[in-house]
Amino acid sequence: MNRFDFTPYRRTMVGFDRLFDLLENQNRMNGGDNYPPFNVERRGEDAYRITLAVAGFKPADIDITAQQNLLVVQGKKAEEASSAQFLHVGIAQRGFERRFELADYVRVDNANLEDGLLTIDLVREVPEAMKPKKIAVGTQKTLSVVKDPAEDSAAA
Repeated sequence: MNRFDFTPYRRTMVGFDRLFDLLENQNRMNGGDNYPPFNVERRGEDAYRITLAVAGFKPADIDITAQQNLLVVQGKKAEEASSAQFLHVGIAQRGFERRFELADYVRVDNANLEDGLLTIDLVREVPEAMKPKKIAVGTQKTLSVVKDPAEDSAAA
């Protein structure tokens, strides 16, 4: 796999260290394991949905943890004593862990498991203080010099 070198950008772009670290670590963390498959969907200006195909997992088998800027989805199948003898096992039974880096102010809104698909809805809520604000441009009258009456009496 080709690796992109961010060194020239790190020298000229100040304050983007976290972004470059995320890009470099992404290849290491997802190094070839594509289980379970997933989709990331943009549903609006500030709404997203992650859908994971988790056939065979029950809600009790799935653990979703949201931390600052990180969403971790883990699946662990409970060990069941079964007398069934499978001739072919095509449905994955192994556990998994998927990590998703989240932008600032993104929070998990909802999670549902239906028909073997786990959907996680995300919402970005930027605080009012961080939102862009329009600044009105006005005109300023020229200031005139006003003499202080105390100076006039002191000069006399």
